Amino acid sequence: MDTIFALASAQGRAGVAVVRISGPLAFDITQEIAGRRPKGRETTLRNLRGRDGEIIDQALVLSFVLPNSFTGEDVVELHLHGSIAVTRAVLALLSTFPETRHAEAGEFTRRALENEKLDLAQVEGLADLIEAETEAQRKQAVRVLSGRLGERIEGWRADLIRAAALLEATIDFADEDVPIDVTPEVDALLTNVTAELNSEIAGTYVAERVRTGFEVAIVGAPNAGKSTLLNALAGRDAAITSEIAGTTRDVIEVRMDLGGLPVTLLDTAGVRDSLDQIETIGIERARERAAQADLRVFLVQPGEDLGITAQPDDISLTPKVDLYANGTAGVSGKTGQGISELVSYIQEALLKRSGSIGLATHERHRVALEKAASSLGGVDVILQRGPDGYDLAAEELRFAIRALEALVGRIDVENLLDEIFSSFCVGK
Repeated sequence: MDTIFALASAQGRAGVAVVRISGPLAFDITQEIAGRRPKGRETTLRNLRGRDGEIIDQALVLSFVLPNSFTGEDVVELHLHGSIAVTRAVLALLSTFPETRHAEAGEFTRRALENEKLDLAQVEGLADLIEAETEAQRKQAVRVLSGRLGERIEGWRADLIRAAALLEATIDFADEDVPIDVTPEVDALLTNVTAELNSEIAGTYVAERVRTGFEVAIVGAPNAGKSTLLNALAGRDAAITSEIAGTTRDVIEVRMDLGGLPVTLLDTAGVRDSLDQIETIGIERARERAAQADLRVFLVQPGEDLGITAQPDDISLTPKVDLYANGTAGVSGKTGQGISELVSYIQEALLKRSGSIGLATHERHRVALEKAASSLGGVDVILQRGPDGYDLAAEELRFAIRALEALVGRIDVENLLDEIFSSFCVGK
């Protein structure tokens, strides 16, 4: 396998730049450019020299001996002064060594997967951690990266292998001294695993929202103050506001961090009957996005009906309460009245949903879990037929086991790897 290298820190000028080298020649290359071969896991300050012996930079050299490194190979990190010229010179020098090349996107992490330092779910957790913008996203990604999902899957897999072994023992050794009726123990194992799978499946929907962002739609009639409220919540003029009804024709999205949760606020077209073709399209989009959103904020007058069904957590507020002199409860994007209460409600509603979050965070995870749960449902039906169906039940169990193994990357995932690693930066 080639020795690979890349800049592992951000491009451009910085206080420190980190160049990572991984592979069988990592220590030999370090000896060549730093004048000394690393001894085990150590940190030293060395002068880095080019082929002509001229000093390029003084660097902190960190070495990690296989398998105790991120990639599972011999790894060296060069912590350079973060000059663009220094970084360019070091990378150019490394490219002159034979059997050494610049790493591809995500190749360090891919080697960690191949060397069983990470499972596939952990790789996705690492990608999510790199992309995390809010505290909730960070916490969720760290949970996945820590390997907790893989540990749960290994536990389920062990129980299913035990159940399959019981069934196959009955098939293969029918004439031997083995228990004739293994159904009670198998049932107990399958009931437990199925319940946990279904719980995890339910939690994936919330986990996906934490990863990609919750959507909160602001819905109301034309000129109800939706765009003004959006601008107040965003703290900037994200949407055009006007006294002319129907100003907003399309859905305007503003991404925010509310209480550590990623939230996309949607300003939608005013809902009404219209003969304007363009406005009608905007209204239809408003209805569709409002229906798909996780939460809706209705700006409506008492008794007003927009024809959109409210869900249990949705909130209805009287808009433009700054125009009322009697202290009517509601919200005003113009004066800020009621906005802090609205933000608190949105946070509370979304945090309550986050309480049911699972360890599985991607649609791919949910699909694999659903396949496993479906196979277990088939096993339960087959077992009702008695010992004559044990061979079919054992095969269904194998399907469930394979689905779980695919989730963590043990089998049948080669076609996924290029897509997953393409989201990584080159130095990761």
